Amino acid sequence: MNKEKYVFNTISKKGVKPNLHMYNKMVDEAVNLLNEMHSIRMTPDTFTYSSLIDGLCKSGRISDVWDLIDEMHERGQPVDVITYNSLLDALCKNHQVDKAIALLTKIKDQGIQPNMYTYTLLVDGLCKNGRLKDAQAVYHDLLIKGYHLDVITYNVMVIGLSKEGLFDEALSILSKMEDDNCIPDVVTYETVIRALLKNNKNDKAVKLLREMIDRGLL
Repeated sequence: MNKEKYVFNTISKKGVKPNLHMYNKMVDEAVNLLNEMHSIRMTPDTFTYSSLIDGLCKSGRISDVWDLIDEMHERGQPVDVITYNSLLDALCKNHQVDKAIALLTKIKDQGIQPNMYTYTLLVDGLCKNGRLKDAQAVYHDLLIKGYHLDVITYNVMVIGLSKEGLFDEALSILSKMEDDNCIPDVVTYETVIRALLKNNKNDKAVKLLREMIDRGLL
Protein backbone atom coordinates (compact mmCIF):
# COMPACT_ATOMS: atom_id res chain seq x y z
CA MET A 1 0.00 0.00 0.00
CA ASN A 2 2.98 2.37 0.30
CA LYS A 3 2.88 3.31 -3.38
CA GLU A 4 -0.86 4.03 -3.22
CA LYS A 5 -0.39 6.20 -0.14
CA TYR A 6 2.42 8.10 -1.84
CA VAL A 7 0.39 8.82 -4.97
CA PHE A 8 -2.73 9.88 -3.11
CA ASN A 9 -0.80 12.03 -0.64
CA THR A 10 1.07 13.70 -3.49
CA ILE A 11 -2.18 14.55 -5.27
CA SER A 12 -3.80 16.06 -2.19
CA LYS A 13 -0.78 17.75 -0.61
CA LYS A 14 -1.41 21.41 0.21
CA GLY A 15 0.76 24.00 -1.48
CA VAL A 16 1.91 21.73 -4.28
CA LYS A 17 0.77 23.06 -7.66
CA PRO A 18 1.63 20.62 -10.42
CA ASN A 19 0.72 21.59 -13.96
CA LEU A 20 -2.08 19.83 -15.86
CA HIS A 21 0.27 17.28 -17.43
CA MET A 22 1.69 16.33 -14.03
CA TYR A 23 -1.79 16.06 -12.55
CA ASN A 24 -2.99 13.85 -15.37
CA LYS A 25 0.02 11.58 -14.99
CA MET A 26 -0.47 11.26 -11.23
CA VAL A 27 -4.20 10.78 -11.58
CA ASP A 28 -3.82 8.10 -14.26
CA GLU A 29 -1.46 6.20 -11.99
CA ALA A 30 -3.84 6.61 -9.06
CA VAL A 31 -6.77 5.32 -11.13
CA ASN A 32 -4.71 2.27 -12.08
CA LEU A 33 -3.87 1.68 -8.44
CA LEU A 34 -7.53 1.97 -7.49
CA ASN A 35 -8.38 -0.67 -10.09
CA GLU A 36 -5.64 -2.88 -8.68
CA MET A 37 -7.18 -2.51 -5.22
CA HIS A 38 -10.53 -3.64 -6.62
CA SER A 39 -8.91 -6.61 -8.38
CA ILE A 40 -7.45 -7.92 -5.12
CA ARG A 41 -10.68 -7.13 -3.26
CA MET A 42 -9.13 -4.41 -1.16
CA THR A 43 -11.71 -1.80 -0.19
CA PRO A 44 -10.63 1.84 -0.69
CA ASP A 45 -11.64 4.16 2.14
CA THR A 46 -13.14 7.65 1.95
CA PHE A 47 -9.70 9.27 2.12
CA THR A 48 -8.52 7.24 -0.86
CA TYR A 49 -11.57 8.14 -2.92
CA SER A 50 -11.49 11.80 -1.87
CA SER A 51 -7.81 12.17 -2.76
CA LEU A 52 -8.36 10.67 -6.19
CA ILE A 53 -11.48 12.78 -6.74
CA ASP A 54 -9.53 15.92 -5.85
CA GLY A 55 -6.90 15.02 -8.43
CA LEU A 56 -9.53 14.31 -11.08
CA CYS A 57 -11.20 17.65 -10.33
CA LYS A 58 -7.93 19.52 -10.73
CA SER A 59 -7.45 17.74 -14.05
CA GLY A 60 -10.91 18.81 -15.20
CA ARG A 61 -12.09 15.20 -15.50
CA ILE A 62 -15.50 15.86 -14.00
CA SER A 63 -17.35 12.97 -15.66
CA ASP A 64 -14.91 10.56 -14.00
CA VAL A 65 -15.61 12.23 -10.66
CA TRP A 66 -19.35 11.58 -10.93
CA ASP A 67 -18.58 7.92 -11.68
CA LEU A 68 -16.40 7.64 -8.59
CA ILE A 69 -19.01 9.29 -6.38
CA ASP A 70 -21.60 6.81 -7.66
CA GLU A 71 -19.13 4.03 -6.89
CA MET A 72 -18.67 5.35 -3.35
CA HIS A 73 -22.42 5.27 -2.78
CA GLU A 74 -22.66 1.75 -4.19
CA ARG A 75 -19.85 0.54 -1.92
CA GLY A 76 -21.26 2.26 1.15
CA GLN A 77 -18.40 4.75 1.45
CA PRO A 78 -19.62 8.11 2.82
CA VAL A 79 -19.07 11.15 0.63
CA ASP A 80 -18.18 14.08 2.87
CA VAL A 81 -18.25 17.83 2.40
CA ILE A 82 -14.53 17.91 1.57
CA THR A 83 -15.11 15.63 -1.42
CA TYR A 84 -18.08 17.65 -2.58
CA ASN A 85 -16.12 20.90 -2.21
CA SER A 86 -13.54 19.58 -4.69
CA LEU A 87 -16.30 18.83 -7.18
CA LEU A 88 -18.08 22.13 -6.65
CA ASP A 89 -14.83 24.02 -7.21
CA ALA A 90 -14.16 22.06 -10.42
CA LEU A 91 -17.66 22.74 -11.73
CA CYS A 92 -17.24 26.48 -11.17
CA LYS A 93 -13.80 26.55 -12.80
CA ASN A 94 -15.22 24.70 -15.81
CA HIS A 95 -18.04 27.26 -16.16
CA GLN A 96 -20.73 24.86 -14.97
CA VAL A 97 -22.10 27.09 -12.23
CA ASP A 98 -25.70 25.92 -12.60
CA LYS A 99 -24.51 22.38 -11.91
CA ALA A 100 -22.56 23.74 -8.93
CA ILE A 101 -25.75 25.31 -7.56
CA ALA A 102 -27.61 22.03 -8.11
CA LEU A 103 -24.79 20.18 -6.33
CA LEU A 104 -25.18 22.43 -3.28
CA THR A 105 -28.87 21.52 -3.14
CA LYS A 106 -27.97 17.83 -3.47
CA ILE A 107 -25.46 18.10 -0.62
CA LYS A 108 -28.10 19.58 1.67
CA ASP A 109 -30.68 16.97 0.61
CA GLN A 110 -28.24 14.25 1.66
CA GLY A 111 -28.07 15.78 5.13
CA ILE A 112 -24.51 17.02 4.66
CA GLN A 113 -23.88 20.47 6.09
CA PRO A 114 -21.97 22.75 3.69
CA ASN A 115 -19.18 24.67 5.41
CA MET A 116 -18.11 28.25 4.83
CA TYR A 117 -15.53 27.08 2.30
CA THR A 118 -18.36 25.51 0.27
CA TYR A 119 -20.19 28.81 0.08
CA THR A 120 -17.01 30.76 -0.61
CA LEU A 121 -16.23 28.50 -3.58
CA LEU A 122 -19.73 29.02 -4.95
CA VAL A 123 -19.72 32.80 -4.50
CA ASP A 124 -16.28 33.02 -6.09
CA GLY A 125 -17.36 30.81 -8.99
CA LEU A 126 -20.48 32.86 -9.60
CA CYS A 127 -18.49 36.12 -9.59
CA LYS A 128 -15.88 34.77 -12.01
CA ASN A 129 -18.56 33.43 -14.36
CA GLY A 130 -20.34 36.77 -14.69
CA ARG A 131 -23.11 35.88 -12.24
CA LEU A 132 -22.52 38.69 -9.74
CA LYS A 133 -26.21 39.10 -8.86
CA ASP A 134 -26.45 35.41 -8.03
CA ALA A 135 -23.28 35.71 -5.94
CA GLN A 136 -24.79 38.64 -4.07
CA ALA A 137 -27.96 36.63 -3.47
CA VAL A 138 -25.95 33.80 -1.89
CA TYR A 139 -23.92 36.29 0.14
CA HIS A 140 -26.99 38.10 1.48
CA ASP A 141 -28.70 34.78 2.24
CA LEU A 142 -25.72 33.79 4.38
CA LEU A 143 -25.97 37.06 6.31
CA ILE A 144 -29.72 36.70 6.80
CA LYS A 145 -29.27 33.16 8.13
CA GLY A 146 -26.68 34.38 10.62
CA TYR A 147 -23.58 32.73 9.19
CA HIS A 148 -20.29 34.11 10.48
CA LEU A 149 -18.40 35.02 7.32
CA ASP A 150 -14.62 34.98 7.35
CA VAL A 151 -12.26 37.41 5.63
CA ILE A 152 -11.83 35.09 2.63
CA THR A 153 -15.56 35.06 1.88
CA TYR A 154 -15.79 38.83 2.26
CA ASN A 155 -12.78 39.27 -0.02
CA VAL A 156 -14.40 37.19 -2.74
CA MET A 157 -17.38 39.56 -2.76
CA VAL A 158 -15.14 42.65 -2.61
CA ILE A 159 -13.16 41.41 -5.62
CA GLY A 160 -16.33 40.60 -7.56
CA LEU A 161 -17.91 43.99 -6.88
CA SER A 162 -14.71 45.93 -7.55
CA LYS A 163 -14.21 44.27 -10.93
CA GLU A 164 -17.69 45.44 -11.92
CA GLY A 165 -16.98 48.99 -10.78
CA LEU A 166 -19.46 48.77 -7.89
CA PHE A 167 -17.25 50.67 -5.48
CA ASP A 168 -19.94 51.86 -3.08
CA GLU A 169 -21.08 48.27 -2.60
CA ALA A 170 -17.48 47.13 -2.13
CA LEU A 171 -16.85 49.86 0.43
CA SER A 172 -20.04 48.93 2.26
CA ILE A 173 -18.66 45.41 2.67
CA LEU A 174 -15.58 46.87 4.34
CA SER A 175 -17.91 48.58 6.82
CA LYS A 176 -19.86 45.36 7.29
CA MET A 177 -16.64 43.52 8.06
CA GLU A 178 -15.85 46.03 10.79
CA ASP A 179 -19.34 45.60 12.26
CA ASP A 180 -18.83 41.84 12.36
CA ASN A 181 -15.38 42.14 13.95
CA CYS A 182 -13.80 40.72 10.82
CA ILE A 183 -10.71 42.79 10.12
CA PRO A 184 -10.02 43.52 6.42
CA ASP A 185 -6.65 42.23 5.31
CA VAL A 186 -4.13 43.27 2.66
CA VAL A 187 -6.14 41.58 -0.09
CA THR A 188 -9.29 43.48 0.88
CA TYR A 189 -7.62 46.87 0.80
CA GLU A 190 -5.44 46.31 -2.24
CA THR A 191 -8.39 45.05 -4.29
CA VAL A 192 -10.49 48.14 -3.65
CA ILE A 193 -7.58 50.60 -3.86
CA ARG A 194 -6.43 49.26 -7.24
CA ALA A 195 -9.96 49.38 -8.60
CA LEU A 196 -10.47 52.94 -7.36
CA LEU A 197 -7.19 54.15 -8.86
CA LYS A 198 -7.98 52.45 -12.15
CA ASN A 199 -11.23 54.41 -12.29
CA ASN A 200 -9.68 57.74 -11.26
CA LYS A 201 -11.30 57.77 -7.82
CA ASN A 202 -8.04 58.87 -6.26
CA ASP A 203 -9.42 60.57 -3.14
CA LYS A 204 -11.17 57.41 -1.96
CA ALA A 205 -8.11 55.35 -2.81
CA VAL A 206 -5.82 57.63 -0.77
CA LYS A 207 -8.22 57.45 2.18
CA LEU A 208 -8.14 53.67 2.14
CA LEU A 209 -4.37 53.66 1.71
CA ARG A 210 -3.99 55.78 4.84
CA GLU A 211 -6.33 53.48 6.70
CA MET A 212 -4.26 50.53 5.53
CA ILE A 213 -1.06 52.18 6.81
CA ASP A 214 -2.71 53.00 10.18
CA ARG A 215 -3.58 49.32 10.56
CA GLY A 216 0.03 48.34 9.94
CA LEU A 217 -0.81 46.49 6.73
CA LEU A 218 1.68 48.43 4.64
